[in-house]
Amino acid sequence: MGVKYLRVVNRDRCIGCFSCMYACSRMVRNSMGSGKASMRVRSYAGLEGAFSIRVCARCAHPDCASACPTGALITAPGGGVRLDKDLCISCKTCVKACAISALQWDEEEKQPLPCIHCGQCVRYCPNDVLALVEDGGTEATPS
Repeated sequence: MGVKYLRVVNRDRCIGCFSCMYACSRMVRNSMGSGKASMRVRSYAGLEGAFSIRVCARCAHPDCASACPTGALITAPGGGVRLDKDLCISCKTCVKACAISALQWDEEEKQPLPCIHCGQCVRYCPNDVLALVEDGGTEATPS
């Protein structure tokens, strides 16, 4: 089985229900609300029904990890990053370095929220906006 990548596959079907964000916070970080989600859905100002969906691209050479002054973000196998909480100094340099603004920040814990590409957001999206795809581009079953 190959590496799984989270992708936005049907952006125009997003209704802004935030089910994906709630699922990520609840299922991955055991937190109620959407503040600990590793992805973000926001509405475009002035445009009814238009949403921006930010998900980690699982970069092979992540700018966020390169920018981290302490090495708290470690490149994961297949791309993307993992966080070593003990090394994080809460400087937010990693979040600022993400070229696609996909790395989210936990305001409570003062640390980044890297996506683990687990598929919980995919599983709970009612409109098939998101998908997990394997390295070859085929859809993968959420774990």
